[in-house]
Amino acid sequence: MSLDIIAPSGSVSADAARQAAKAREKPSLIGMSRQEMAAFLGEIGVPERQRRMRVSQLWRWIYTQGVRDFDAMTNISKALRRDLSEAATLERPEIVSEQISSDGTRKWLSRLAATQPGLPGPEVETVYIPDTDRATLCISSQVGCTLNCSFCHTGTQPLVRNLTPGEIVGQIMLARDRLGDWPGLDADNPTGLPEAERMISNIVLMGMGEPLYNFDNVKTAMDIANDGDGLAISKRRITLSTSGVVPMIPRTGHEMGVMLAISLHAVNDELRNELVPLNKKYPIAELLEACRNYPGLANNRRITFEYVMLKNVNDSLDEAKELVRLLAGIPAKINLIPFNPWPGAPYDCSEWDQIERFAAVIQRAGYASPVRTPRGRDIMAACGQLKSESKKVRASELRKRPTA
Repeated sequence: MSLDIIAPSGSVSADAARQAAKAREKPSLIGMSRQEMAAFLGEIGVPERQRRMRVSQLWRWIYTQGVRDFDAMTNISKALRRDLSEAATLERPEIVSEQISSDGTRKWLSRLAATQPGLPGPEVETVYIPDTDRATLCISSQVGCTLNCSFCHTGTQPLVRNLTPGEIVGQIMLARDRLGDWPGLDADNPTGLPEAERMISNIVLMGMGEPLYNFDNVKTAMDIANDGDGLAISKRRITLSTSGVVPMIPRTGHEMGVMLAISLHAVNDELRNELVPLNKKYPIAELLEACRNYPGLANNRRITFEYVMLKNVNDSLDEAKELVRLLAGIPAKINLIPFNPWPGAPYDCSEWDQIERFAAVIQRAGYASPVRTPRGRDIMAACGQLKSESKKVRASELRKRPTA
């Protein structure tokens, strides 16, 4: 049984609308790098000799304590707090709706800041997956996607735009807000949450979008996520999933140093061209060569290869054997993902017995081959099911709309 919690909505006064618009004109400190935050403090008159200390103070209040109001920053002078509140915000994306699955998975639809006058901001989905002693947050890097993978619901939504660093980090922030995952706070609804020191222990960039097509913003956001004085999520607990943007894979290892996951899904170019059209640009041989050379690759820092199980499409035992042959020499884990259905999907999930036989071939070759238990299917929160209703609006359409 799933539970839907919809955030209230309704008309607002003209004055409230103006105040909201004015607030949106202010930059949010969330998502700024330390250098950007120092430059911002200089713009509002903080002397250069104080900026490093002030950045450290702000950083801890924002990312360690999770405060949402400058007035709560008690070791900062009242005058500076006033200047900060007049010039900046601590806004996260706004939760529009929350769905809670029968298995405890939560999916949040959140609205981002508007970028076009007269239109609401685009919406993006974030998924929280609790387990007994840990929990994973699946975050998005784009609104929509350009890749058109045929088995993925997100791929049916054209790209609206890249997310900013603040919008990427903001998904972690809003999840911690909602779960009470800050010092001294309690969860809104603790049912099904893990008994762990920290409710969000792992981050996966496996939501909407291709993170390597938004590299710079994702890198800035992940630098904040793994900062020891901030959100403090280890790089080994952050996994970036890519469909195979080969030129960006070395940079990911050198500049982010996070764990890598590859959406493989096929063992020959002909089928992968259909399932993952990006393969026409970066075929399997090039992709696997980039994986073999991934910086930091070792037995304790393996690459995860994701393989969606599609009935009578890619699930034969011969394909399992070919998968083993292709990955020879790469420290790897192979994640078998039962296909998660969505409206109009052209595929069916492989039979469970066939998935187990496929896994057995891989395991006999010495690879870990867990079958990912579908989570959140009843609320369309499982792998490959995410999609929002946001769409890109052309300038010509905007000109036709009446002004408020």
